[in-house]
Amino acid sequence: MAMPDDPEAAAAFYTRLMQVLQAERLPFLVGGAWSFAHFTGIRRPTKDLDIFVRQADWERLVAIAGAAGWSAELSFPHWLGKVHGGSDFVDVIFNSGNGLSPVDDSWFDHAVDAQVLGLQVRLAPVEESLWTKAFIMERERYDGADVAHLLHACALRIDWPRLVQRFEPHWRVLLAHLVLFGFIYPGERHRVPAAVMEALTGRLREETHAEPAPSLLCQGTLLSREQYLPDVAHEGYDDVRLTSESSMTAEDIATWTAAITPAPRAPSG
Repeated sequence: MAMPDDPEAAAAFYTRLMQVLQAERLPFLVGGAWSFAHFTGIRRPTKDLDIFVRQADWERLVAIAGAAGWSAELSFPHWLGKVHGGSDFVDVIFNSGNGLSPVDDSWFDHAVDAQVLGLQVRLAPVEESLWTKAFIMERERYDGADVAHLLHACALRIDWPRLVQRFEPHWRVLLAHLVLFGFIYPGERHRVPAAVMEALTGRLREETHAEPAPSLLCQGTLLSREQYLPDVAHEGYDDVRLTSESSMTAEDIATWTAAITPAPRAPSG
């Protein structure tokens, strides 16, 4: 991961941007490595700052950034913009890459107060952090370890009914991570409420014994924008991102797909 050329200048830019947004009363939440460190105590280098805003606030944020002498770009219209201050930048996030997790009022209702770079701010809730990270299963990035660490650190204070509700109708993804958590930390399985495991495994049991509904739907594209493209391109499966489950359009999918970084070629011999 590339780091800022001048970490002190980058930190000053991040701080000033947050101060300006606070002065203009534009609601935002801090996420990414900063919130992960707050929740887990695990600190790691980061190349930028992630803030979360409602999509409806994007145009106003662009105007605020411009008035402050910064530039803004809408990198991917369905979920991500950036504010640039010289060589440094801040990611402005209003959804997830798969279109499942729009920033809504609930993000702000359950946000956590914290200090970032000496500034009093609000962090994206741990439930939303788990919800968005659980679907990141790319070849080049897998956030399963982050999910396990967040569960390890926060399981006793998670709003479990709200977390389960966030995953609907993709509860199997949550269950998969909870099963892995019990594998990773055998002595900590009790941190996940038994009632949650019983409810989810009960649903799994019911589905296992039910007659499968005919379907040519591939939901793998919610987990990886690249690895399940052969299924929808060549195997006749429908891309779930083009259903009401995701906010993405065909144009969004094409743009998001075109931005995939080519994998390095393996040595030929």
